[in-house]
Amino acid sequence: MTTIGRRIWQQRPRTLTWRWNSGRTLTRPYSSTTSPQRPSLLGFLSSDGAASCRSANSSVNFSIPCTINKCRYTTHALADLLPSGIVDVPLAQTGEGIAECELLQWFVKEGDQVEEFQPLCEVQSDKATIEITSRYKGKVAQILYVPGNIVKVGETLLKMDVEGYVASTLSSSDLESIKPPALESIELPGSEVSKNTKGGALSTPAVRHLAKEYGIDLNDVRGTGKDGRVLKEDVLKHAEGSAPLLGDEENLRYAFAEVKWQPDDKTVPLRGFQRAMVKTMTMAAKVPHFHYVEEINCDALVELKTSFQNNNSDPNVKHTFLPILIKSLSMALSKYPFMNSCFNEESVEVILKGSHNIGIAMATSHGLAVPNIKNVQSLSILEITKELSLLQHLAKENKLSPADVSGGTITISNIGAIGGKFGSPLLNLPEVAIIAMGRIQKVAHFAEDGDVYPVSTMTINIGADHRVLDGATVARFCNEWKQFIENPEILLLQMR
Repeated sequence: MTTIGRRIWQQRPRTLTWRWNSGRTLTRPYSSTTSPQRPSLLGFLSSDGAASCRSANSSVNFSIPCTINKCRYTTHALADLLPSGIVDVPLAQTGEGIAECELLQWFVKEGDQVEEFQPLCEVQSDKATIEITSRYKGKVAQILYVPGNIVKVGETLLKMDVEGYVASTLSSSDLESIKPPALESIELPGSEVSKNTKGGALSTPAVRHLAKEYGIDLNDVRGTGKDGRVLKEDVLKHAEGSAPLLGDEENLRYAFAEVKWQPDDKTVPLRGFQRAMVKTMTMAAKVPHFHYVEEINCDALVELKTSFQNNNSDPNVKHTFLPILIKSLSMALSKYPFMNSCFNEESVEVILKGSHNIGIAMATSHGLAVPNIKNVQSLSILEITKELSLLQHLAKENKLSPADVSGGTITISNIGAIGGKFGSPLLNLPEVAIIAMGRIQKVAHFAEDGDVYPVSTMTINIGADHRVLDGATVARFCNEWKQFIENPEILLLQMR
């Protein structure tokens, strides 16, 4: 542990003696304030407090009683000098270009003891979900945001009372005075009730929302729950009692039912991946697109996938069409590098990417996520299968990291896994190409001699940036990819 020295001064009388060879002794009052002694390099003065001065041919002895300051050094942990008292814990920078995050949940509540590096909360940016950990050891003094709030980078998430602070005597009223004006109450995931700041009425968020819909002040409602908590039934009963009288009991019931069941519009803020999609698709709509559509015979692909699954000895691995399509796509990209590039609009330059980081669009309950498999050109089909399975699991649990969703060079949208023959995808900028694949289905096919036979076909639609790619390049690339899919033996021959 890093340590520093701390000076400890101790007052102690000392006698300073100067001697000369002549034998004379000079004694005079001496004060350390008029001529302070400098401590030695090790932090100690000599134990007898004496100093001698000699010349080549004489020696003089002075005996001077005096009081000096003795300096010693001791080692204490650096933690003793860390910030103490009430400290702000801000939202740190979670990734390049990230200006704000949505607070998803708290792992602590006010009054909890927190260890260093303990997770405090979970936030979601446009790119990933991240846990914020504590830099300090201490106690949570005040939480400033509730789940669902948008927090800008650098703003204070919570205040902590760091251990080791002696002079910190802030009372609850002091803490209350530093709350922002807009913050009326703090509700944590594990809390059941919260106090209304006006009159102290206990209620849940759902009950407060219901009261707001009816225009009812909770302070006017008599709570029948524990400790006077206002329940949903209390609000409904109060609303029924204050409903307008229309002349008879039947009209009263009709009026109350009309108020109770009248549907309301609901505003849903877009967060996380959905907000990122708003930004990226708005930018993509400004780019000149063109689309190239092709049908691919997947009979050989179906047979190869079935063979993989029949010979599979690992129960944790599930073979699908997608890893084979990803690997064959990488083989085609090696021959047409402009399909695996990014466009820099400011410098009007095309950056040909050396790595094939192929993104896979995934529909999750949290929105559309596009993680990518890194360096596909160096991976086997089995390695791609395992990496794809891992990314799908992370996306489902909303645990994708910023590295998982950044650095992509081309994207695949497997819309056929949900339904539909094909789609018309928009670019995932700054990439210059995106591929939408429809479902594989059996269709009737005519042979040259007129015979009809069934074929497993898949329709693909390649969206391209017309500032970088032209139709001929995309068509040749698609023919190369199609050849690998329809003839897997050629793919095996060229794989390294």
